[in-house]
Amino acid sequence: MSRLTLIDPANATGERRQLLDAIHGAFGATPAMFRTVAHSPAALRAMWSAFGALGGGTLGARLGEQIAVRVADLNGCAYCLAAHTALGRKAGASAEEMAAAQAGESADPRTQAALRFAGALVERRGHVHAQEVQALRDAGFDEEATVEILAHVALNLFTNYVNVAFDVPVDFPAVALRRPAPVAA
Repeated sequence: MSRLTLIDPANATGERRQLLDAIHGAFGATPAMFRTVAHSPAALRAMWSAFGALGGGTLGARLGEQIAVRVADLNGCAYCLAAHTALGRKAGASAEEMAAAQAGESADPRTQAALRFAGALVERRGHVHAQEVQALRDAGFDEEATVEILAHVALNLFTNYVNVAFDVPVDFPAVALRRPAPVAA
């Protein structure tokens, strides 16, 4: 059960209501994560704006979703793993490609480089090596795309932390984490 109440969009007002209406329009429903973040209209605005901005970036939806499942698995976020697996499938990735991305793997060298870099960012809290940035260049990513990969990781850290910290109920088809999530003491 969620550690915070889920905001009921029907009872929301002002900016909170406008944002939840926009989210509902995009998804056809209002996912629990957004209903949780809606406790803070500022946080909800930041999150929703970041999704919109990165959705219009150079990486494309498919790679963005593959990065998201990699980050979710590393952080033990069952909610984001489920949501982004579904969104990745909608963006054209196969179930096998999404499962591979979750493990940090891809048959496509460019995607593989992005997943490795994303994994390194998460595992070492941003302390990546120069050769890891060079590996992105070697795979065909320019500096704009390199910064966008980092931005996708940062946004997914935010969403992972929301869902894990507040135990947001998963409202997408469940996907098994590759390793068990850490248990809070």
